Amino acid sequence: MRVAVIGAHPDDQELGMGGTISRLARLGHAVTLVDLSDGEPTPKGSARRRAAESANAARILRVTRQQAGLRNREIMDDLPSRAALAGILRALRPDVIFTHHSEDAHPDHVAASRLTTAARFAAKLVKCDLPGSPWFAPRLFQYYSVHLKSIPSPSFVVDTTGHSARKLKAILAYRSQFVQHPPNRGIPQWIRAQDEYFGSRIAVATAEPFFSPEALALDPAALVPRPSRAR
Repeated sequence: MRVAVIGAHPDDQELGMGGTISRLARLGHAVTLVDLSDGEPTPKGSARRRAAESANAARILRVTRQQAGLRNREIMDDLPSRAALAGILRALRPDVIFTHHSEDAHPDHVAASRLTTAARFAAKLVKCDLPGSPWFAPRLFQYYSVHLKSIPSPSFVVDTTGHSARKLKAILAYRSQFVQHPPNRGIPQWIRAQDEYFGSRIAVATAEPFFSPEALALDPAALVPRPSRAR
């Protein structure tokens, strides 16, 4: 598959679904991380430094990455932003899009979720001045961001067992955010604890939660029973 993972800022995708990204890449899917902004300014970062960190994280996860050129703290679903992201989607032609959950404490994350939904629709329009040919991604899923303080109630979870170390390495590639900025140093361990919690819900080591705003088809013939856990 071709997979596009939309994030308001570099590191959002790694924090929200780094294990799933790693697993998708390992399975041979073509994954592109789309950063809507460069994420700056931040207390310890710079545009140049964040670009280097995000490129390193993409190498760790074995995926590609590109910038949409929007401004941090000013992301919104307006027509120019919608056209910019729709153009990227028409070029990537993803089978699956992942974006932020629609409820979050960070305004950029909420705006990014709305913008992605609108751009997905706009990308299929004909008789318009968007570049490329029309494309409508068949699937849209939402990942949960670190700023969400409530417990996610997901539509499904993805088993990320065996990919936690690579996810943590990708997160820590953002040294300006999670190593050199003291208030954020605990975030990687918070993420690890959440992954272990959702793993416990499906009897695996780690997992990541996702929400589907659209109905999911489930084929009973494809269900594989898991061994029961010891009581």
